[in-house]
Amino acid sequence: MYKAIVFAGTTEGYALCEFLAENKVSVYACAATEYGGSLLKENEFLHVSAGRLKTEDMEELFRKETPEIVLDATHPYAAEVTKNIRAACENTGVRYQRVLRPEGEKSETAVYVESTEKAAEFLCGTEGNIFLTTGSKELAKFTVIPDYKERLFARVLSIPSVISACAELGVEGKHLIGMQGPFSTEINEAMLRQFQCSYLVTKDTGLAGGFPEKMEACRRAGVIPVIIGRPLKEEGLSLLEARVFLAKFFGVSLSQKISLVGIGMGAEKTLTLEGKKAFEEAELLIGARRMTEAVQKPGQAVLHEYRSEKIAEYIKAHPEYRTVAIALSGDVGFYSGAKKLLDLLGEEVQVICGISSVVYFMAKIGLSWDDAKIVSAHGRDCNLVSLIRNNRKVFSILGTEDGVAALASKLVDYNMGDVTLYVGENLSYDQEKIFHDKAENLTEYHGDALSVVTAYNENARPLPAVHGIRDEEFQRGKAPMTKEEVRTVSLSKLHLSEDSICYDVGAGTGSVSVEMALRAWNGKVYAIEKKEDALALLKENKQKFAVDNLEIISGMAPEAMMELEVPTHAFIGGSSGNMDAIIKLLLEKNPEVRIVINCITLETVTEAMEAIRKFDLEDVDIVQLGVARSKSVGRYHMMMGENPIYIISCSGRGEEPK
Repeated sequence: MYKAIVFAGTTEGYALCEFLAENKVSVYACAATEYGGSLLKENEFLHVSAGRLKTEDMEELFRKETPEIVLDATHPYAAEVTKNIRAACENTGVRYQRVLRPEGEKSETAVYVESTEKAAEFLCGTEGNIFLTTGSKELAKFTVIPDYKERLFARVLSIPSVISACAELGVEGKHLIGMQGPFSTEINEAMLRQFQCSYLVTKDTGLAGGFPEKMEACRRAGVIPVIIGRPLKEEGLSLLEARVFLAKFFGVSLSQKISLVGIGMGAEKTLTLEGKKAFEEAELLIGARRMTEAVQKPGQAVLHEYRSEKIAEYIKAHPEYRTVAIALSGDVGFYSGAKKLLDLLGEEVQVICGISSVVYFMAKIGLSWDDAKIVSAHGRDCNLVSLIRNNRKVFSILGTEDGVAALASKLVDYNMGDVTLYVGENLSYDQEKIFHDKAENLTEYHGDALSVVTAYNENARPLPAVHGIRDEEFQRGKAPMTKEEVRTVSLSKLHLSEDSICYDVGAGTGSVSVEMALRAWNGKVYAIEKKEDALALLKENKQKFAVDNLEIISGMAPEAMMELEVPTHAFIGGSSGNMDAIIKLLLEKNPEVRIVINCITLETVTEAMEAIRKFDLEDVDIVQLGVARSKSVGRYHMMMGENPIYIISCSGRGEEPK
């Protein structure tokens, strides 16, 4: 006994048969022809029968198999068959459900007629070649058109009996095209142009029947569509609605195949074959409008959305879509939203790589990218200037119309106007633009927001592998400066990462600030200093080392720290007696902040230790560092001792101070 009988004369019918069988619901599929039956593969849960059935044959089948439901998924133009199925269900008391193909979108340029006869009647009063896509059964009705043997070009199934029947009507040779669909927009357009057609005759066969592709081909080729209306005005379920209905009816769960697809640069030509297949098979396409428009099929369901949470919510709310493809710019692993989507959607999601902008662009300009620093400045802070100073090649995604000009201006400000900037805009599109010039010549350039840049700096000065810029390299004056050895130990105790947000309290000349900014290149450093002479030196050293992520704050701590962003790390080189208040504010901003304090006097050590005890800080470590430097005295070297330094490091416990 079969739980469901499906009259499967359409793509929708075949899909429902496969859906039920996959979910272990026994289904009996009825196909009108041997060819139709051959499109389904029998298995343990699917039986296929080919042949036309009369009403009484249907009734006999229903009484024998006692199905729980009969699904009518026949062609929307097979009106007589639908009437017979309805009658058989009523006579046997079996539940009937119509599955309909949604009608296509209305066109202002199309001619709509009620029947095949009306279409032929209309065409009798026209001139120009006619492309028929209504099948061989309707061909005879178009022979009333004057000179039909010359004007008609009919596309039919490539079955010998069909070809023979058309030839008997006088439609043969180049006027008869034997092909099996589906047909893309491009194929339809090519045929219309090949046969110099003025009209295309079609039925409103919906999405699965290739109707949108025909309409788009007509639009492109300047051909008038003649559309034969459906014989019955029916109510029923779409394929998507039918899946949801059947899942509830038989108590099965709906599964979804979700693909995250890297779309490449955006144009279809940079899409991988695997990605193209995923988009073609998708019932639902999701992504930003620019990306979806590049791959969308006519009539395909589309959600224009880029926010991960909204995408996940929509997919979970619409289980009727069995195949979902999410279009992501470039490659899924290159500054992509794929990671967040995977976290939200689960591990069963298919990930399909794409061609990233860095791969495409570097190939275009003839530079290798294996030794390039690769970052993105799109919608985020990025210390490009420092990276360019220290790396020969830096690739970055920009994202604003003035992005190139802003970068070029900063390079000029930091005395790097001779750096070559390779600029790429609208990569892969017809309006693609690629050029290069010196930064000093691009300070006024305005281009497309959809752009990338590669900076090539022949005079790049790579960072040392560890902390330790020589004292002599800094601009110095009377302001105090943390010496090289002390600076090295202090920075090692800070445990910086590349994206740290750092405060340098009592920055002095800025030696610690500069080293922090260079190490936390993807973060931010705030140098807080009250003395005018020290502020001047800070500016000079910022300029010299091109640390664009270093911001100088004039004022006394803690007041000057109030409006700054939340720190991850803080170095206190001078407190002006405000140690307690400074540490309290740091902990209020971030209860887990990492702090390193340099103390020269015992009084400062006492202040620091009292604050550590008061605020119950952890990971407390105290190092006394005594440094002696050699001094030449004639041909001898004498060691001259520096003032001993106490280096105190600690961290917050994650609790706000009381």
